Amino acid sequence: MIPREHIATAQIPGGDTLELVRHGRDFIVMLGRNELMGTRMQFSEEQLAELTLERLQTPNPRLLVGGYGLGFTLRAALRLMGPQGSVTVAEIVPDILDWARGPMVELTGDSLADPRAKIELCDVAALIDDAVDGTSPSYDAILLDVDNGPDGIVRDGNERLYTRTGIGRARDALAPGGVLAVWSAAPDHKFARRLKDAGLDVEERTVRARPNNKGPRHTIWFARKGL
Repeated sequence: MIPREHIATAQIPGGDTLELVRHGRDFIVMLGRNELMGTRMQFSEEQLAELTLERLQTPNPRLLVGGYGLGFTLRAALRLMGPQGSVTVAEIVPDILDWARGPMVELTGDSLADPRAKIELCDVAALIDDAVDGTSPSYDAILLDVDNGPDGIVRDGNERLYTRTGIGRARDALAPGGVLAVWSAAPDHKFARRLKDAGLDVEERTVRARPNNKGPRHTIWFARKGL
């Protein structure tokens, strides 16, 4: 049996401690005893970007991604969007970016240096608020993967993202026809209802964590704003 090798730890502001471990060729981010994310479970995070871009009308969208994670969503978006597109990633834990540029640099590649990518060390809610009040332009899509879902909060304060008020703020930060995409480790019928109550056209997809229909089932909601 291959042992897990501890690489580094990081503190979530207002939350628990993350641990980066290596298991053979794979990297895993642990939250306590639970695997929060890992390189073997990348497919649904890539699908978050890929399926969102399929639903947009522009080849050069302006995206906001909540949570860098292991960078799979960012890299998928950069791979598929046009040369004039942009992706802003809000990440609250600076160490995660240090890991991306350090022990996981081969996985990261040149994505963080891509001129279409911008990393903001802040709460994604702050960037949503900026778009609502006009401090920044609206987004064609907002992709949220900052927790294990509406019922799996990782950081205190993130609850507001999934409330009626938080959904309304995200809706108002979108351009007409824009999409709010939310990743979750499990279905949540109450959250889906809140999306619909906000006047959004909601589609729910179940996606496997790994390609070839393998691994745990994850849920992604795509909630479109009217034109």
